[in-house]
Amino acid sequence: MNIDELFPDISPDPAEHCCDCGKLTRAPIAIRHLHTTNGPGTTLYTCPHCFPNHDPGPTPGDLIWKQ
Repeated sequence: MNIDELFPDISPDPAEHCCDCGKLTRAPIAIRHLHTTNGPGTTLYTCPHCFPNHDPGPTPGDLIWKQ
């Protein structure tokens, strides 16, 4: 697995479901990245309205990789 598979390109017109209210948002905010043992992991997104309800965790840009 290489770095491109772990962090795919971000769409210029992002749309994600909020992990709190479940609504589709065109302004998603990444709040946490969950690692998995057999894949690239999952990034959780929230909408701007629900963002104050969350404590941001590590996102892919925050993680330090040891090789």
